Amino acid sequence: QVQLVESGGGLVQAGGSLRLSCAASGRTYSTVAMGWSRQAPGKEREFVAIIDWNAGTTRYTDSVKGRFTISRDKAKNTVYLQMNSLKPEDTAVYYCFADLRTGTRSWGQGTQVTVSS
Repeated sequence: QVQLVESGGGLVQAGGSLRLSCAASGRTYSTVAMGWSRQAPGKEREFVAIIDWNAGTTRYTDSVKGRFTISRDKAKNTVYLQMNSLKPEDTAVYYCFADLRTGTRSWGQGTQVTVSS
């Protein structure tokens, strides 16, 4: 099992920036990838970004390409999501996840991001 704790959410005006952090603990040696999903009110949870833990390769959903950047610090077992040029439609609860070699996915508790227009 891997435990995940997110931080960095908050309220920001449109066009502003936030950086989310997600610290992993537990069986982190089994992590193959980490990433972020989000869930807006009344909508299903959607994928945002993912990073391969070893190779560092990344993938994003189209709506955030060019605005969001995912990165990781392997020494700190932490993944980050730098969010720039935020839009009101980015408002959601952002969840960190970790994909393990066992094929399972662990989730964090979520952090609220609110973008005002």
